[in-house]
Amino acid sequence: MKLMLIKLGKAFTTIRRDGLLVGGRRVLGYGVVFAKNLCNFSSGDVLIITGGVGDSAHYRAYNQAEELTAHGIKTVVMLQDNPLLSWSAGRFQVFIFHRTLETSGTRKLVAKIKAQQKEIIFETDDLVFDTQYMHATDLYQNKMGAFEKMQYAKGVGEEILRDAYVRTCTTSTSFLADILRGYGKKVFVVKNKMSAHELAVVKHILQNVPKEKDEWVRLGYFSGTHSHNRDFATIVPALCAILKKFPQTKLYLAGPLDVASELHVFGERIVIMPLVNRDKYYANVHQVDISLYPLVLDDPFCQSKSEIRFIETGALEVPLVAVRNQTFSEAIVDGVDGFLAGDALEWIEKIEKLVVDCELRVRMGQAARAKVLADYTIENSHEEEYYAYLREMITLSR
Repeated sequence: MKLMLIKLGKAFTTIRRDGLLVGGRRVLGYGVVFAKNLCNFSSGDVLIITGGVGDSAHYRAYNQAEELTAHGIKTVVMLQDNPLLSWSAGRFQVFIFHRTLETSGTRKLVAKIKAQQKEIIFETDDLVFDTQYMHATDLYQNKMGAFEKMQYAKGVGEEILRDAYVRTCTTSTSFLADILRGYGKKVFVVKNKMSAHELAVVKHILQNVPKEKDEWVRLGYFSGTHSHNRDFATIVPALCAILKKFPQTKLYLAGPLDVASELHVFGERIVIMPLVNRDKYYANVHQVDISLYPLVLDDPFCQSKSEIRFIETGALEVPLVAVRNQTFSEAIVDGVDGFLAGDALEWIEKIEKLVVDCELRVRMGQAARAKVLADYTIENSHEEEYYAYLREMITLSR
């Protein structure tokens, strides 16, 4: 019942925020995924149980299942609210719990897995498993309704992480890995990667969709949730300086974002784009010349974010200016395949370099795509230690 109330609350919030057409389409999309999931009676080596269908589930459940299957480890994804969830205990050897809530269904499944002495892995790509971080966010305090807050009343997946039976975790960044090791767990950093479908979409766009040929230099910021309002605010002074100095610049803003009043003076040079599906999202990214990804510095919740934006924009040869933190410093060679920026002056300096130098934009975008294709695709993944561990656990469980 609790899980159903949370789902209904999130559906209501989505429609209220995004409108009946866009929000309703997103809710309907979840309904379709849920219906398909009910008919899932597959068996295999690994089962990923996920709590949702958003970007997190896209990368950490569905793309990871594609990756493991491509490397000979048959992997299936199941939603945690599938009423037949506990029946899957006998059909798989390893079970990965991704951002799940504790329900009667997950408790029954865990009990059966333990009885069969099979492997359980805790998976996360965010700090939502720890309430000291989640409850401090502006998103939780000011943007969530009562039903949504129920989802985060406890740490998401906390009971799995704290279970002494569970020895292993997977996560998306070195920052999160260090925190998880504090729980006494073995941790694998499994980077986010693009699926074969996404690579095909991007390739089609690059080959068949021309960029606008005019005098404008388009800056783009693509927000995923309301939690990014604080992040975007950190670069508003820099953006105002750039827009004022370079009248040929436009700023494209996508997603649920509160546009700062300081930007209103630039009128039609601020272009607002709605949330769209992933294929259309890539088409929108392709139309900007420079992508931006700020985060609040020294905020643990922000530091846990992965380099997804570098992957997505880099695949399209769009250069990224990103926050100078641990994750992006590991992903980007500053000045080669992207730019890193800390304070406002550095944001202005790095954006300005790209605004005035078209050749630099092209060169940096091409270098970013080369890195994405080499390191961030399912075909060219580099997780051999993790694959070997899974194969060992699969063998031991049979």
